[in-house]
Amino acid sequence: MFHINEFKKLSGVSVRTLRYYDKIGLLKPVSKTEGGHRLYTSTELKKLQQIQFLKIIGFKLGEIKIMLESEEWDWSNGLMKQLSHVLHEKDRLSKIEMSLRELINGIAIDGEEFKIKKIMNLYTRDSRDSKKILNYYRDELNVKNKEVLKKLPNMASSDPDSLEWIALVGQIKKYMHLGFRNSRIQNIIKRMDVKKGEDFKNEEVFLDKLWGIRMSPKESKDYNLYPIDHEALNFMEMAYKYYLDNKS
Repeated sequence: MFHINEFKKLSGVSVRTLRYYDKIGLLKPVSKTEGGHRLYTSTELKKLQQIQFLKIIGFKLGEIKIMLESEEWDWSNGLMKQLSHVLHEKDRLSKIEMSLRELINGIAIDGEEFKIKKIMNLYTRDSRDSKKILNYYRDELNVKNKEVLKKLPNMASSDPDSLEWIALVGQIKKYMHLGFRNSRIQNIIKRMDVKKGEDFKNEEVFLDKLWGIRMSPKESKDYNLYPIDHEALNFMEMAYKYYLDNKS
């Protein structure tokens, strides 16, 4: 037999947890010492291993108790239900992950201006089909290269291209006070222009339409684009025009 402290070392389960399992009838000791200490055998150790495994795959203690005690438990049906639950949780957590990435990237753009109110507005905004804007571009602009659509900056993404676009916009906003003619701003615009060529070569019509949507607060909202204040957009437009006028 194993004293509870020895059983704890063998199983990796705390004494407090073992006492709780005893209290709810999930794992009873075979007996107790004269001093009231719980005693276990290898049979209880095997059962505890089963309990821990079922916990890992998501079952609750009440369910585990029934599963291990009932000879009529339908394991196939029970496991299928658990799989369905896990898949639902996976989808829910995936959506939360996307929201968190968008919020983190939003801070990269807006810096200290990114307050709790904006976080709440982003999190609770209309969650329409994210493919709507891509389908619009594909249908209305007849974009033949689908890879171009995949390169659109995505605020909920962690891919390097999206993160670079986000960082560039964030730098523009950070240094707007310098004026659009400033060399720092112009260097950022230059990198944007180079990256535009790298990602969207020969897609000027597509980019013009995209910018038109971005410059319209209503259309930006309709297509669920990340809200960038109009002052920053106008600043970028002026800085880019100045860059082109002075480009050698």
